Amino acid sequence: MSVNLTFLCITTYFKGNDFLKACKEAGNSVFLLTAKKLENKPWAHEAIDEIFYIEEQGHNLYNQEEIIKGLAYIFRTRKIDRVVALDDFDVEKAAFIREQFRIPGMGRTTAGYFRDKLAMRIKASESGIRVPGFCSLFNDDQVNGFVARCPGPWMIKPRSEASAAGITKSHSVEELWQTIHDLGDKRHEYLVEQFKPGDVYHVDCLSFGGKVVFTWSSVYLSPPFDVAHGGGIFRSVTVPFGSPEQHALETMSVDLLKAFGLQYSASHTEVIRSHEDGHYYFLETSCRVGGAHLADMVEASSGLNLWKEWARLETAEAMGTPYTLPPLKKEYAGIVISLARHQWPDMSVFSDPEVVWHLEEEYHVGCIVQSENRERVIGLLDKYTEIIRKDYHAAPPSSIGRIS
Repeated sequence: MSVNLTFLCITTYFKGNDFLKACKEAGNSVFLLTAKKLENKPWAHEAIDEIFYIEEQGHNLYNQEEIIKGLAYIFRTRKIDRVVALDDFDVEKAAFIREQFRIPGMGRTTAGYFRDKLAMRIKASESGIRVPGFCSLFNDDQVNGFVARCPGPWMIKPRSEASAAGITKSHSVEELWQTIHDLGDKRHEYLVEQFKPGDVYHVDCLSFGGKVVFTWSSVYLSPPFDVAHGGGIFRSVTVPFGSPEQHALETMSVDLLKAFGLQYSASHTEVIRSHEDGHYYFLETSCRVGGAHLADMVEASSGLNLWKEWARLETAEAMGTPYTLPPLKKEYAGIVISLARHQWPDMSVFSDPEVVWHLEEEYHVGCIVQSENRERVIGLLDKYTEIIRKDYHAAPPSSIGRIS
């Protein structure tokens, strides 16, 4: 006998249609809680039973107590079995809702490891995972001690932003302290980290039953910080299959997610391999699917749609049934994305047979290429990057914010 479950999916960014569709296809009722400003976005309405809207109180700020009051009214006539946050900024909302209404799933303590950049660094370090030198900004003497131990440059990072948003780099002690002083009463919401030049990777995973059941490793050809703050062109490519770097990245991701106590979810982890010593260092993680269309690149490479599989494993966990991965393939894929000068750029230039996806978004240009030959993928990315830089690229006047 089938059991109809009800999922409340939360996202204050427009994303997750594939999750909503797969969740509905699994026989669930699907509720969506999203921002009022996203009301006219092309949501997968055929997969959504009801939509509830919340008003933004400021940039990415929502009144938690008002959300709880609204849901308490809704819960009088509807039963919610699971709550799923589809975006970084909604992880804490979902955890708060679960604890308030005693719904199974991740609570606020574990959620903190996936949202608070200070908490995740402390937990990783305590678990024996390498992290760049870091320090909270709570105490002046501690900051000065950190600066004395860890030579610059240094990165000032917001504890609860996503991706490269809000990060600044300081090259001198004077510049660092000026940045800290400029934060004023908000300095406790930031941390300082030693900058380590190196190659930046992302590992996209699925976890079920407290175990990592899927990992896929890729490397950014353009570091996210440089793209977000320097107006560069975003690029990523699958790492060589069976390589030492793939093994090191997967090992770190498995150890990290186990230490953080992730039971079932998608996750997106970023790691840097230092140019100085060759070691791999943990940068940050999140319990959601990676942004910037990286899920589309992973699907081109592996054949697995992270959004759909996340919905399947959430359903399996809720019903107490086994979850198994679909068959996988191993091909190399790469992505290139840029802001564009024109509202709807002409995509016909991306015409090689290896092109399997085009970006369809206003004032953006990009594509995904796929091949059994990694060098062919990188060659095409280089070719299209030059075309984009010459004929399409538009650099933003300031930070473009989050890209993953």
